[in-house]
Amino acid sequence: MKSFRKELWFNVKHRREFINITQDVEACLRESAVQEGLLLCNAMHITASVFINDDEPGLHHDYEQWLEQLAPHEPVARYRHNRTGEDNGDAHLKRQIMGREVVVAVTGGRLDFGPWEQIFYGEFDGRRKKRVLVKIIGQ
Repeated sequence: MKSFRKELWFNVKHRREFINITQDVEACLRESAVQEGLLLCNAMHITASVFINDDEPGLHHDYEQWLEQLAPHEPVARYRHNRTGEDNGDAHLKRQIMGREVVVAVTGGRLDFGPWEQIFYGEFDGRRKKRVLVKIIGQ
């Protein structure tokens, strides 16, 4: 069995951002040469998420509004975590809602996706460099 590991780095310009990383992950799969196996892709930050869904701007807007209703950024004093001097209590909760990672089957050297599925990095406390781990096992 082969094992492959790579970190992808992104310069996140905004506090909240959804970045389509499908092509980056597919490049990792090609580099790994794994034909049959599993691919794990996870956020390496506790205020970020990796998830699978459609690359449709209206859906991304809906995510923004929905997450802000569930865990609003302001007032920052509402979160006990922010008493540590940070202002990202909401980002930790948004990450919990959206999930840490995805696992995708690899079949015939390709990500075994359904129609419209894409991999996204969701950032909820950005404006700096962030990273994603891609781990692939198989043969």
